[in-house]
Amino acid sequence: MKRLMTLSLLVSAASVTFAAPAPVSDLNSTTQSASASSSSESSVQRLERLLQNSNRLQVNLQQQVDDMSLEISELRGALEQSQYDSNQMVLRQKELFIELDKMRTELAELKQNGVAAAVPVDVQEQPQTAGTYTDNEAEKAAYQTAVDLVIKQRDYDAALTAFEAFNKDYPQSVYSANSNYWLGQLYFTKKEDIDSAKAFAIVVSNQDSNKRADALVKLGEIAARNGNVTAAKQYYQQVLDEYQGSASATKAGERMQALN
Repeated sequence: MKRLMTLSLLVSAASVTFAAPAPVSDLNSTTQSASASSSSESSVQRLERLLQNSNRLQVNLQQQVDDMSLEISELRGALEQSQYDSNQMVLRQKELFIELDKMRTELAELKQNGVAAAVPVDVQEQPQTAGTYTDNEAEKAAYQTAVDLVIKQRDYDAALTAFEAFNKDYPQSVYSANSNYWLGQLYFTKKEDIDSAKAFAIVVSNQDSNKRADALVKLGEIAARNGNVTAAKQYYQQVLDEYQGSASATKAGERMQALN
């Protein structure tokens, strides 16, 4: 009987032991620890991502600031250059007005006295007409080379240099008037009006040049382009008075009408 009771007690104890529920606190603790770890890693990654985005935004903003600073500097430089060019243009216009008035005065005095200015005496005695030429082969070649640079090659910068050299090498050439007319045209195209006016004035000083009327028209155009309407009208009127019925007179009349 004692042995039976002892075995019964042992069986009951074992049943209670096996029937007892597993400790819940340990399982919850493990789950919460894993969840906390996962949540902690997500926060760090999020902060890193935000920091990276902030850095990229800052870099982009700095680049935009640098670009805008560069553009502002370029605009400021362009404005300063424009102001300088404008001031230089006003200065050139003043110089040109003085030069044109001086030329008109000199030409009027020379015409009154019957003298052709800026032309050597030995050339004055031989009218420089379209049919006049020289026997100097080097002189003819130099002049033709300069003309070909304009007409055939259209190298205007080289042509300008060639005509300048020709006038220097052959100051008494029978082609002097034509050479200076070419120079006037080339400088006129480059809008270097003072040099252009000087070249055309030399042509005008030669009463026998077949380009004289055209040179007067060009002097009028230079004056008009620079706002000296009075001088422009005087040049056009001179063409109308001295070359009635010519193509140059027709052009001068049209230019005169455009100024009114």
